[in-house]
Amino acid sequence: MRAERRADQLRPVEIVVDYLEQPMGAVLYSQGKTKVLCTASLDEGVPRWMRDQGRGWLTAEYSLLPASTGERTQREASAGKQKGRTVEIQRLIGRALRSVLDFEALGERTLWVDCDVLQADGGTRCASISGAWVAAARALGKAGLSRALPESVAAVSLGIVGGELLLDLDYVEDSGAEVDLNVVMTGAERLVEVQATAERATFDRAQLDELLDLGARGIANIREAQEAALDAAP
Repeated sequence: MRAERRADQLRPVEIVVDYLEQPMGAVLYSQGKTKVLCTASLDEGVPRWMRDQGRGWLTAEYSLLPASTGERTQREASAGKQKGRTVEIQRLIGRALRSVLDFEALGERTLWVDCDVLQADGGTRCASISGAWVAAARALGKAGLSRALPESVAAVSLGIVGGELLLDLDYVEDSGAEVDLNVVMTGAERLVEVQATAERATFDRAQLDELLDLGARGIANIREAQEAALDAAP
């Protein structure tokens, strides 16, 4: 796949809005071979600890379908508990979406965002964030609450592989990366979260700055795709 695109180029992004009929927001988000079904649902009321404050809330959940990685794995529900990776990712998705949510404009409502990975080929957490924002925007728009989501958010993976800075790693690239990084950024190019790890080699501040610049350019392209998908929706 890398031979077919530049090191600073995203894998093909495809966003299908209203992929399902029942949810208020339903998006099939594809980035390369990674495919995530993102849905958004709106409930009246908030968690008990937030009642009577005039503010809303957002909760995100994430899961990998059993055969999404090629070999079937046991559903976490059948094991009786979620894996630590699942909990970490869904917390990240929630933080990302809440960073651009106007809780007062939402009112005492809860926005539920569900991200189910249908096929995994790297970058599932980033694809989930980027797709979940579109699903949330669609759901709030249908409810007449677009003002509650005044800004976009998106995420992308990056890394250093074979000494080269690469944007939007697939599974093979991620598995061989010396450095692995995920960056979440708002439409105003404000950082929400940076997850950077020296997998096989350390890296310096200059390389981190280069990776963040590369990530910002990638996220700008994702943002354009998000906006185009919403504009094209009926």
